[in-house]
Amino acid sequence: MIEYIKGNLVELTPTEAIIECHGIGYRTLISLQTYERLRELKDATIYIHHYLREDEELYYGFSDKDERELFRLLIGVSGIGASTARMMLSSLSSDEIRHAILSEDINKIKSIKGIGLKSAQRLILELKDKIIKGGGTDNSSLFGNNSNSNTEEAVTALVLLGFTKANVNKAVNSVLKEKPDASLEEIIKLSLKKL
Repeated sequence: MIEYIKGNLVELTPTEAIIECHGIGYRTLISLQTYERLRELKDATIYIHHYLREDEELYYGFSDKDERELFRLLIGVSGIGASTARMMLSSLSSDEIRHAILSEDINKIKSIKGIGLKSAQRLILELKDKIIKGGGTDNSSLFGNNSNSNTEEAVTALVLLGFTKANVNKAVNSVLKEKPDASLEEIIKLSLKKL
């Protein structure tokens, strides 16, 4: 499975990017959010979601893991396909989508082309709890200014120990509120006491 492609940005349009890596050009479908971030770059890293169906194989590309995680959460909702999720990420920022779902702002969600009343209600119903628990977001965005490699490593280590991601995120966030400059070892030890 491809995690990301890093290379020379050969071609960029508002809907797709072609990135060359070791002589191979990869065509990825992108959102306007990603397009805006890549516009000024010659070399880029694009995080990939590999979309595979019986009749087609596509790469959806994202400028960061956070947008990709939200995309994956959106396509998990029945009735929301990859094209609709990409349209959502082109119409609103990731934070605006999360905020609209959490605040149950049906009108904001309905303002996106291709989303009707029932789809908006389904999105809110199916995703609100997942977003509250930290689903559909890169770990670093959960911890605001405390984001660093220690935080990400601590979360990964605790999840590998068998704790759920939602509980780990709560514990690590709590530790970082109490001790923002904690080292990796301190974050893990203090989080274990809270789990």
